Amino acid sequence: MSYRASLREHLTPPPANPTPLLPSGVADVLAVLRSSAVVLDRDDRVVRASPAAYSFGLVRNQALLSEDLLDLARRVRRDGEIREAELEMPRGRFGTATRSVLARVAPLGSSLILLLVEDHTEARRVDEVRRDFVANVSHELKTPVGAMALLAEALLDAADDPEAVRRFAGRVQHESDRLSRLVRDVIELSRLQGHDPLDSPSLVSIDEVVADVVDRSRLTAEARRITLVCGGVRGVKVTGDARQLVTAIGNLVDNAVRYGPEGSRVAVATELVDEGAQAVVEISVTDEGPGIAEPERDRIFERFYRVDSARSRETGGTGLGLSIVKHVAAGHGGEATVWSAEGTGSTFTVRLPAATMTEEST
Repeated sequence: MSYRASLREHLTPPPANPTPLLPSGVADVLAVLRSSAVVLDRDDRVVRASPAAYSFGLVRNQALLSEDLLDLARRVRRDGEIREAELEMPRGRFGTATRSVLARVAPLGSSLILLLVEDHTEARRVDEVRRDFVANVSHELKTPVGAMALLAEALLDAADDPEAVRRFAGRVQHESDRLSRLVRDVIELSRLQGHDPLDSPSLVSIDEVVADVVDRSRLTAEARRITLVCGGVRGVKVTGDARQLVTAIGNLVDNAVRYGPEGSRVAVATELVDEGAQAVVEISVTDEGPGIAEPERDRIFERFYRVDSARSRETGGTGLGLSIVKHVAAGHGGEATVWSAEGTGSTFTVRLPAATMTEEST
């Protein structure tokens, strides 16, 4: 019996490549690591991977799916040099979307390779948005500044013509107002990005916000014979920054008044919607304007995006108003949405978490 066992052990070949042991403590570190981490053996098989690596789609069935990462690992295995590289990786199995990642690859012990992968997609997106924002601001500032320079020259040339001076002076004032609005909105957007309204929130009455907005817009509305109507549920409150909310709702009402046809109506309505865990306050502004085409709706909240650029410049719009609305809503834990039908009008809605009974009693 012992002879047979000994013979069987002798005839059974050992595993060709036994799985190497991880250095002490590495498995525990990988288990809690937020970065995507993968350990490969000498045959490029995955010995261990962090949960983030699986979530990120780097590993499947003990295989590393990225050829670029495998190539890095093989080079490190050949020469033992630590390597770092920025890579573009597919976001999923289908489509062309990519992720920007920073990969660091290093030897681990005598036969293993450690890969650390960090997703820099959001950081790169923010950087691109910042660069685009600076470029857009420069472009938008150049237009009124250039116009004012030309008008100043025209004023000098027309010094002996009072009628021409008045005409050019009126255009200078228009461009100056537009420049002031642009600078104001840029400053406001910058201020919003640097202040979280939920860091030190206060209880805000939506009735007071709407009343303040309507009062500020009344003169402009009367000049265009536009009727402002308020309705809906009264007495609702949210937590946040009253000034920011006045700015956001004010931008919606201001747009509705500016772009709605003369003699039309703009309605501001407040609703309280029960969504289970927490009620939601909806402040909607509805106009009777030309509406927004469907392809434009997805971009309407982008900075400097205008549906009708020529008309927006004519009315003094900066292209930042709706971006500010979106930012304020997000900062208060809510969202900004739009419904529109061409030839019928548009409804812009700011949805915010309603104040809870506990918040109202404090």
